[in-house]
Amino acid sequence: MLFLRVKTGIILCSVLLLASCGGKSEKETRQVFRFNELGDVTSLDPALSGSFENNWAIHQLYNGLVEMNDSLQVKPCIARSWTVSEDGLVYRFILRSDVKFHDAPQFAGGKGRTVTAADFVYSFSRLFDKRVSNASTLVSMIAHDAEKNEKGFTAINDTTLEVRLRQPFAPFTGVLSMKYFSVVPHEVVEYWKDDFGRHPAGTGPFMLRVWKEKERLVLDRHPNYFKVDENGKRLPYLESVNVSFIKSPEAAFMQFLSGEQDMLSGIDAINKEVVLARDGSGLKKEMQKRYVVQTGPFLKTDYLGILIDGKGSNGELNPLQKKQVRQAINAAINRDRIVRFLRFNVGTPAVHGFLPDGMNAYNPAQLSGFTYDPDKARRLLAEAGFARGKGLPKIKLTTTASYLDIADDIHNQLSQVNIDCEIEILQPAMFKTAVAEGKVNFFRKSWIGDYPDPENFMALFYSKNFSPNGVNYMHFSNAEYDKLYEQCLTEQNDSVRRSLFLRMDELLVEESPVVPLFYDEVVRLVQKNVQGLTVNPTNLLSLERVNIRGL
Repeated sequence: MLFLRVKTGIILCSVLLLASCGGKSEKETRQVFRFNELGDVTSLDPALSGSFENNWAIHQLYNGLVEMNDSLQVKPCIARSWTVSEDGLVYRFILRSDVKFHDAPQFAGGKGRTVTAADFVYSFSRLFDKRVSNASTLVSMIAHDAEKNEKGFTAINDTTLEVRLRQPFAPFTGVLSMKYFSVVPHEVVEYWKDDFGRHPAGTGPFMLRVWKEKERLVLDRHPNYFKVDENGKRLPYLESVNVSFIKSPEAAFMQFLSGEQDMLSGIDAINKEVVLARDGSGLKKEMQKRYVVQTGPFLKTDYLGILIDGKGSNGELNPLQKKQVRQAINAAINRDRIVRFLRFNVGTPAVHGFLPDGMNAYNPAQLSGFTYDPDKARRLLAEAGFARGKGLPKIKLTTTASYLDIADDIHNQLSQVNIDCEIEILQPAMFKTAVAEGKVNFFRKSWIGDYPDPENFMALFYSKNFSPNGVNYMHFSNAEYDKLYEQCLTEQNDSVRRSLFLRMDELLVEESPVVPLFYDEVVRLVQKNVQGLTVNPTNLLSLERVNIRGL
């Protein structure tokens, strides 16, 4: 739980008191959006946008060729349009000619200049340098190798960019929507070098005014932003964005209740017991007059991973290597209970495979393989040679303290079918290393889509992606699965690709290298006078159309 139960009554009284105090004055309702970030922003360089915290901040400052709308459709951004060659290898982008960088001293006269195709050539080239960026796997499909004089991207002229791939890759434009592929100016990057991440200059709706790491981040409106609304008014509407970095969820929650914050984002930032109704209907009645809860599908699957080739703790056979044991664990876990009682119905029980709700290949009508069935779990254990749990070695579930409540519940559920499970708690950094290096056999993880294509989720089970060099932490290897995965990389027909993903998900249900727990959900608690804030399945914070209205 986020807070101790004994505090609930005190906080609820505070809520009612603060709600009656009027919150912000009319004078304070100018166009400033304020929220708290529990994590840390470490860089404002798109080349280092890998973390969730860096990504939302960078999104306010930069643009790329394309962008993803709230329905996960790839739309033009700096690129007005694009074409793809018949063989799927060459992408040609036609750029807008009215996009300008933020003002910076490194430009002539200190005024941001117009973006050209050459800027994208420069920006993409940086991503191939592992000393600069952590995006090396994402750019591997581009046919670019400076040492071999292989040019994967070429500026045909100021407004035409050509990108060449090594082989067809259907979700490529989705990959380009990631913040890694934002455009940056060489003048500013080369001036600041390694410190560019603290002195950003992009093209986005906001530009940096102040950043005191772990204290506050202030962004101001970019007056020359190229986007306008339907009435021709230049975006963004907000004058500025003020972000605090309070580490105490309780303190940030109280600031929100007092009107000092406009939004709380994420289930960990919200006191669920105080704010949300247990039946999953949303806000409690006493909260609805002042606040709005925003929810929507999130491209994120929380799961228990099983290291298929893991060894027993004392050198004995690891029972998790037996498929029936893995299937028994899947059948023994009541996902509905976890979502309902531990998450206040935030999220969807993961009973339809690994692909989450919100993904275009998610198909609950055709795949239902993780149904709670304790009797089936007991039968499977008997088939594996462990009838009533006899002879079954103790299984260790490794996680971090943040997820102890879910781990405890899983422990109790497994004990009901005679699976003896102990819980191991590691510090986050140690846990991450242990999983990547294959030092734990049964672990609690989650996967957030890097880009909104099912391939990104299915990559976790491709045999050539074994950790520590890839994201296949389970060391799952299946010839049929690999063949289907490789086919989905080059297949251009959407309906055919959906059938490929369905079959891959069916194989995961059968082989059970993973125990999907729930498909997560975007959840935000927002002041009622905030307008234009939308949610999307990538949980990307988009503020260019947000405005603040007086209550």
